[in-house]
This record gives sequence, C-alpha cells and structure tokens, in this order.
Amino acid sequence: MKVSLNWLNNYVDLDASVDAICEALPMIGLEVEAVETKGLPPIDNLVVGEVLSREQHPDADRLGVCMVKYSPTEEPTQIVCGATNYKVGDRVPVALVGAKLPGDFKIKKSKLRGVESNGMMCSAKELGMGDDHSGLMILTDRPEIGTSMNDLFKDSDTVIELELTANRGDCLSHIGVARELAAYFGKKLKTPVVKTMAGQGRGLIDSVEVTSATCPYYTAWSIKGVKIAESPEWLKKALTAIGQRPINNVVDVTNYVLMETGQPLHAFDAGKIRGGKLLVRQATDGEPITTLDEKQRKLSAKMMVIADAERPLVVAGVMGSLDAEVDGATTDIVLESAWFEPGSVRWSSRRLNLFSDSSHRFTRDVDPAGVDYAAKRAIDLILEIAGGEIIGAPIVVGQAPRGDRTILITGDYVRKVCGFDVKDSEISSAFVSLGFALENDTSVQADGAWQVTVPSFRPEVDRPIDLVEEFIRLYGTARIPTSAVKATGLTRDDAPLAKYNRAAANLLSANGFAECSHYTLVDGDQLTAFEYEDQYANLKLANPLTSEMGHLRASLIPGLVRAVQLNQSRGNAPTQLFETGRVFRYGEGDIFEIASLAFVWRADAAGRQWRERGAPDFYSAKAMAENLLGLGGFAPQDWDTTNHPAWQEGQSGGAGCWFTGAVMVRAGLLSMAMLKEMEVDGLWLGGEILFRADRLPKNDKATRFAGFSDFPGSEKDIALVVDSGLAAESVRSTLAKAAKESTAGAFDVDSVDVFDVYAGEGLPEGKKSLAFSIRYRSPERTLKDKEVNSAFDAVQKAMTAVGYQVRS
Repeated sequence: MKVSLNWLNNYVDLDASVDAICEALPMIGLEVEAVETKGLPPIDNLVVGEVLSREQHPDADRLGVCMVKYSPTEEPTQIVCGATNYKVGDRVPVALVGAKLPGDFKIKKSKLRGVESNGMMCSAKELGMGDDHSGLMILTDRPEIGTSMNDLFKDSDTVIELELTANRGDCLSHIGVARELAAYFGKKLKTPVVKTMAGQGRGLIDSVEVTSATCPYYTAWSIKGVKIAESPEWLKKALTAIGQRPINNVVDVTNYVLMETGQPLHAFDAGKIRGGKLLVRQATDGEPITTLDEKQRKLSAKMMVIADAERPLVVAGVMGSLDAEVDGATTDIVLESAWFEPGSVRWSSRRLNLFSDSSHRFTRDVDPAGVDYAAKRAIDLILEIAGGEIIGAPIVVGQAPRGDRTILITGDYVRKVCGFDVKDSEISSAFVSLGFALENDTSVQADGAWQVTVPSFRPEVDRPIDLVEEFIRLYGTARIPTSAVKATGLTRDDAPLAKYNRAAANLLSANGFAECSHYTLVDGDQLTAFEYEDQYANLKLANPLTSEMGHLRASLIPGLVRAVQLNQSRGNAPTQLFETGRVFRYGEGDIFEIASLAFVWRADAAGRQWRERGAPDFYSAKAMAENLLGLGGFAPQDWDTTNHPAWQEGQSGGAGCWFTGAVMVRAGLLSMAMLKEMEVDGLWLGGEILFRADRLPKNDKATRFAGFSDFPGSEKDIALVVDSGLAAESVRSTLAKAAKESTAGAFDVDSVDVFDVYAGEGLPEGKKSLAFSIRYRSPERTLKDKEVNSAFDAVQKAMTAVGYQVRS
C-alpha cells in the first residue's frame, strides 16, 4: 500500500517530519517498506540567492569565491563554489548553514583551501529534484531573493510504501492510515463530508437481481449526462504519486475513492448494459470474458460475475471487462458499490491469476458501512469534475453483513494484562482516538468499566484482549516499565523430548552433520515421491494457504533429500545433514503427531580430495541409528530387512513400530532410482527414528565419567551355531547378558563383539556360525585365569541352555 503525505494531509494535519512519521508507523503496527520523495523535499534554510560577484580562488583553479545575496535585509555572505555554469546576476538555490540536504548532508561553516565558505549553492541533483549534476540549478524566472525554495516548488511529495498484515484491511486506504496517525500524534481526523442525496423513481436500469450467496449487499447508482474528459491536475497528481495511471475523469474518480476509503467501485457505461438490468450470479463453466487487460479468460462456476441479460461484464471484486468500460463516448453511467465475501474473491483471483487493487481489498474484507459512503463520495466528485445529474433512487439489494460490535472491558483488566499501572483516562482516550465509542457501564463494579463499540471497519477486534492490544500499541511498548519476566514454557528445556533432541543434535553435530529445519507443511509431491500414497489423502489440508504447503509431512527424510538437491543445484556439496522435529501419520482412523529424528549421509566420494577416506555404508548408518536409540533410552532392536520403496532393497533395514511399540527405526541406503528421479547426485544413506513423545523412556540417570582401568583385560572367544535367519545382534545381546551374569558382579564385562560369520561346508543346512569375543576386566586388580575360565564356562552352559550350539 502506497500512501502520499500530501494526500494524507487532507485528512489529518501532520506537522511531524517525514522521519518522525516513518518512526511512528512501525510502532503502531504498520511496517514501512520504502520511502520515496518526489520533487523538492522539505528543507529548512534553503532560499533563493543572487550571485553578486565571482573571484578566482587563490589556491584552486576550479573553485570560485562568490558573494551571494540571500536576504533582502541581511548582508551578503561568502560562498566557495566549484560550478562554472553560472554568471554574476544569476539567481540560484542557496543552502545556508544549518540546512540538511537529501542524503543527510548537513551544511556547516567551513574553509575550502583556506577560504571561508558560509553555505552552498546547489544543483538539481543535490536537492533531490533530478539527475542533473553538471552545474548549479539556475532559476530563470528570477523569484524574489530570500524566498524559501519549498514555497517556490510546492509540488513535492513523499510517498511511503507500507507492508500490511492481512488483518489490517482498514489501512488499505489513505483515510485508514490517517486515522492511525491521528490517533498516534493526538490529532483530529477529518473525513470528507458527502453532499449526494438519493433521488426518486427509476434510474438508468430497471433492476439488479442477486442470485449469488457470496454477495449479501449490492448497490447501483445512476448518473446521467456526464462528460468524459481528462482529469483535473490535482486528481492526476494524486494518482500518479502512488503509481496509478490516470485514464479519464470518471474512472480516475473511482480509483481515487478506492485509494481514499478502501472501498472498490465500478462504473458501467449504462448504454452498454443489455436488457436493462444487472445480474449478480455465478458464472457457468467455461464462460468467456475479456477483462480490461485485454485477455480472454474462461470462468468457473465457482466464480461470481456481474452480468447483463446476455454476458458477464465484471469478474466480481476482481476486474471489469471491455464490454461495458467507460470511454470517450460514454454519457450515462451506473456506479456499483458492493460487499463481496472475501473467500469468493480470493478464489477467483487466484484461479485466474488476476490480481487488482480491488481484489487486494475485497480479499482482506472491506468495511460494509463504507459501501454507501464511498458511492456518495464518488458521485460528489463525478458531478464536480464530469458534470451530470443523479437519476432515480439507488437500487439496493440485501444489507450490510455486519455492523458495529460492543465489547465490555475494564481498566483493571487492561492493567492486569499489561502488568503495569496506567490511568483510566489514558486507556479510554486511546480507544476514542481510534474511532471506538465508549459508554460507562455502571453495572460492573470496577474502575473504568466501559462498553466499547468497535466500528465495522475493524472486524478483527472482537475480544477484550484485542482491545488491550489496541491500547498498548498506541500507548507505546517503549513506555512499558522494565520488570523481571516470569513464565513457564509449554516445552521446558528439561522436558524429556527437549533433552533428547538436544543430546541427539550434539551427537550428530560432533560427527560432522549439519542441522536443518524445514516447514511442517509440505507439497503433496513429497509424499508420493517417497511412496507415502497411503498417507496422502489423510494428511491433506482442507484449506491450504498455498499448493506447496498442502499436506502435513509424514517423514523428515524427504525434506533432507530436497535440501541436498537444492544445495547441489546451487553448487554446494553437503555430505551430512540431520533434522529433529514432528511428523504425522494416519493410523486406525486417527492422525498422530510423532516425534522424529532423521539424517542423510553421502556414501560415495564427493569432489576431489588429497586423501581417500573410507566411505560410510549400511553398517555406519545402522550404528549411528543405534547410538541415537541408546541416547534416548530405547532398548536395542531386532533389525530386519525393509521393503519400503524409498529404501534400497538389500541395503537397508529397520525395526519396531511407532504405533504399537515404543519406537520405529530405519537405516540404510536410500533408493537409487528415487534419488536419480529427484536429480540428486551420488549414493546417500539415511536413518530415521519415529516415536510417540509420550512413550519416550524415562532416562533420569545422569551420564557420569568412569575412569579407565589400569589393569589388563582378559579375552575369551566363543563360536555359536544358530539359525541362519537369526540376527547377529539378537545373539550378541543374549550372550552379553549371560556374560554379565557369569561374573556375579566380581568384575566387569568390557565388551561383547562379533568378529566372524561363517556358513557353508561343515555346518548343517539353514545354520550359520557366529564368533564372538568377550573381554573381561577389573578396575582394581589383574584377573586370574581360574575366575575367568569359571565365568566363561557359565557362559557356555547358558548358551547351550537357550538352544545355541557351542563350537569348540
């Protein structure tokens, strides 16, 4: 939204500087995107002067020493100047000591090469009035000496571009912004008084028929005998200042009132309306219309149009057609002013990829109370600059969909929420300055109890807490007294999930992984690309903000792979990424929010390296996943192969179930076909852990450092014949448990590791041999062979008891 300060001054007397205004706007919630000055900006101590004499500078060939008369009463002053395009007797702009030129250039008394200079004679560029920097700006019409340059060039203007949040549709107008600034600076808002009175009888059309439920309020006014011509200079300047292109006096008035009040209007050429009536209806599928941008568009039955008896004339709330536009031959017009449902206009605008100033305002909910005012304001201006007269009474169909609302609030409530003491008078004056009406409520026994009537142009203010926000933004957050803030977070740093995520992030970061953070909402293509079709329909949002954020994510892996692809496409080469966050899965008729942790890891060499290093493989990813499981207190898992299409068959595995068990884990090589389709270079490993946050094991034991033993350990090897389908980890964990029990706490078991796997000749079919090394150690003494052998004998007996064959 662009606002002109000259235009704003029609509604509020702003005596503040541009800098002060730009500082105030963000404080009241209106972010300033850009500031542009057109013409000469306001500059103090900038006057018309006349060159009385020019002498050569004694020490500089390119400088002249001039005597300049800058006031009818003051003595001339000396100024050193480097320009050469002037002569004695010329009148030029003179910036006296104290002036501040554009670019924050302050004029001070100085010496140039030893000669005193008491100001500066200026070029057009130095004054911000053009790009000419070749010499001084010569004032050829010879204005009076001492005249302020700002009085001489009154057409200057400052345009401020605002970035507004979607809930502040009331500020998509000059009056709306003026109202906010008037409240902030304690000024009075001046809105134009309308003179138009409704007529009697029939107008230029017979009727308006509304069949669309998305148009609850529609009005049409008839004006006869207008003369289409170029707009007056003041109107053209106002529109061009904010980037609007003047067209003709009638169309320019509708655009002016739009930018003034925020209410979109549309003027029809009455002579082009066929059948003598307007129809507000839904379009038919495929119905054509050629909009004012001279493009033919096919409409949908979900789009609302304003039509005559034969064809659509306007895509309601978005843009009109060429079929009924006001042009040089127009003499009679029908002026539309209406309220359309924001959702309907938003849908039409997006589907047609057609955006206009009108649609921008309708989609943010215009003020229903402004429909009648804007029409009368426009008619006043049309009659003033284009002539004509009102014919008949306005046609009004329906009524305003909402009006003012009343909210009860007390001063005590405001003080409690704000956390500091403030007078009732300050609270009430803030509400009044914003256009809210107050009435004391004597039924409430509290200080400053008011029934606050909120006007319809502020639909987002509908609760007492909203009124507190309105007060505090005018009161000023900078005025809030400093105090200690005490608040309990919903997710504390010592909560189990937060502790686990932090520990996991530390572990992965220490191993060279870089952390990522992605949106929870994703493109549905991510689900299908990673073979989550079963989740696609259930995780789809009913009303997504954008098509790229239409689904809840089912996994963190797709986001990490997308991050790899994006970086590779830009010449970056990440090799290790991870993320912690929430994902969503559908199961047994409900959608569950699941805690997750995932990583991806390049499994082949990337780029040129001076030394080849061992590439990670399935076991690397599996070990990392198991370390992360152990970090969370999860029990070791019995891994099996996975057949999910997103993972490479034979090179990936998994265990557990997030729904029925405590945890689910997957790790291994990601599908090479999928990576190729996604244009990801190289082989990539992945790991993913899923668990319900409420099922995270309690792990309150603090990890403590245990000193290393100074005494040697003792190793024993054992080979076990087991079923070939049995996972080695399952056997190892059983063996480790037996080894620990065999010592009866007299000494420790340092480790139990598998070091050989054999299947083939000498073993029965369907069997394999697993060889393990058991390492015993005591932190206090050297172990004796007798006690180690005794413990090892107990281990062998335990393994035989569970059905494993011990090989000698």
